[in-house]
Amino acid sequence: MRFPPRITRIGASAALLSALFVGGTVSAGTADAAADSVGSICYSDLPSQAYTTLKLIDQGGPFPYSQDGVVFQNREHVLPSQSSGYYHEYTVKTPGSSTRGARRIVTGEEYQEDYYTADHYATFDLIDFGC
Repeated sequence: MRFPPRITRIGASAALLSALFVGGTVSAGTADAAADSVGSICYSDLPSQAYTTLKLIDQGGPFPYSQDGVVFQNREHVLPSQSSGYYHEYTVKTPGSSTRGARRIVTGEEYQEDYYTADHYATFDLIDFGC
């Protein structure tokens, strides 16, 4: 599945605010939990393998794993609540791992926000492309 290129990226706080308050129904409790659970990471602080994954997302693939691009369900309710199909997940390769590992990038379609998790969805950081 091809997603629009992320040529214009919005800052971390703007994306999170948009996702929380503009992009769908978010209950107060869920919004508070999501805002507390989502951190921020500078693009330059990502592991080098994340750059490869982001480039593949921008190009629309090809992706190394068949699961890349599938809908991320947000079952953990760490990310802001959105309608089903809003989020998609992609593998960030882990050097030395014989499996997909725990690292992912989860994208949000409408606001083109990108989240990074190094711990298989326990925590997320919104990628800030401006620092």
